[in-house]
Amino acid sequence: MSKGLLVVFSGPSGAGKGTVLGRLLAERQDVRLSVSATTRAPRPGEQDGREYFFLTREEFLARIEQGKMLEYAEYCGNFYGTPADPIERWTAEGDDVILEIEVQGGAQVKKKRPDCVSIFIVPPSLEEQEKRLRGRGTEDEETIRKRVAAARGEISHAPSYDYIVVNDTVEHAVDQINQILAAEKLRFSRCGEIIEGVLNNHAETVC
Repeated sequence: MSKGLLVVFSGPSGAGKGTVLGRLLAERQDVRLSVSATTRAPRPGEQDGREYFFLTREEFLARIEQGKMLEYAEYCGNFYGTPADPIERWTAEGDDVILEIEVQGGAQVKKKRPDCVSIFIVPPSLEEQEKRLRGRGTEDEETIRKRVAAARGEISHAPSYDYIVVNDTVEHAVDQINQILAAEKLRFSRCGEIIEGVLNNHAETVC
């Protein structure tokens, strides 16, 4: 069984990350969405291991000390971060694991896991992003203006990612992501044992 990919997935608010990932996860049984850890208390209806892995502050700090957090940050007195162990387990089982994260956290992950695949999703234009934000009907005018302005700064980090996906339609974006995942699995660095197998007359047919 080939090892799954770790995918860092970022993009500005209004790019449609959640919608695209929802469609991808619905279509692919071999793709998982990473679950973050936090020291905040569970809210009504939340379950450990589903919305978050809920840890005590001592447990979280111990995992940082042990190098078991791929990335982390502290917000409003609580820690949030990405545990490494579940990702290692899932990828070892052959599943691709997508980590939906902002660019600062993504930079931490890429430093610790240079083998990861990084994808940055963008809207077709800032005008379209603004239209999508207004379409949500959940934010006031000032918040929308701030998000559109912040998107310019976020998009400036796109050159540090391996791939850029323009979310003109959800179907097209999902198709591009599927192509990226397929191509990455054919990299020599991920399946060089095939060449060894060919030379030794026992090649595997799949990386």
